[in-house]
Amino acid sequence: MYRLTDFNVMSSDVRRLPADIEFASTGVPGLEEMLEGKGIPKGYKVVVMGTPGAGKTTLAIQFLVHGCKIGENGIYVSLDEKPFNIFRNMRRVGLDVEPHINERRLSIVDASPIRTLPGEVKVGALSIGKRDFSMAALITSIKSHVEDIGAERLVIDPLTSFLLQFPDEHARRTALMDLLEGIAPLGCTTLLLTELRASSPRRRYQFEEYLAEGVIIMMRYQSSGGIVQSIRVEKMRGVNHDVEPHPYKFTPEGIVVFPSEKVL
Repeated sequence: MYRLTDFNVMSSDVRRLPADIEFASTGVPGLEEMLEGKGIPKGYKVVVMGTPGAGKTTLAIQFLVHGCKIGENGIYVSLDEKPFNIFRNMRRVGLDVEPHINERRLSIVDASPIRTLPGEVKVGALSIGKRDFSMAALITSIKSHVEDIGAERLVIDPLTSFLLQFPDEHARRTALMDLLEGIAPLGCTTLLLTELRASSPRRRYQFEEYLAEGVIIMMRYQSSGGIVQSIRVEKMRGVNHDVEPHPYKFTPEGIVVFPSEKVL
């Protein structure tokens, strides 16, 4: 059984990026400072993992809204909850996406109906499995929306619902590889949201952590002093990032990270 302490993730990240690489600013105050003061390398696919209520969706919407404001259009793909419910909740933390949707800077892909397809789908004379159809339909829909508005940012939320269609970890790993391969030609800086299935110091790595170019972990837990919220950049290939967990909080403008403070 491989555990977190058995490997040094950072050893795979010693390759430096080319000097002329471009970065996508996150729009999350304080998070940039944990990423060489630059942000996420453009075109990277970054997994954002977190415990329930940690704010994964808030961070992702904040990333998209910021992109819209600086001329980098975005796509939000919902694989579970209806987008209307998500955006209604986002207004409570100062993230109103409606103006950006109306001005065609932000596009929504409601992929939740994919999960309700029958077990077998007819395409012409062929019968293909629901899972294969779902993958093809999802990638085709994302590509269409990206091309329609010239999107440079992409959020897929949550991976968990989509991957649970597959029967075992090997199949889920293969599905994620297929998804990453399918969206790679789009060149979007992508956040893929998923649950953190274990949070102990000796937890096993999740396969998502191996396949992505970056991993951000958000945790919310109870301590003797109350509720603690921490964010950590576990992995960002080629970037000299801060690997320590730092506190963050929700504000009327979204999430703010405090990179100079330590989590006790």
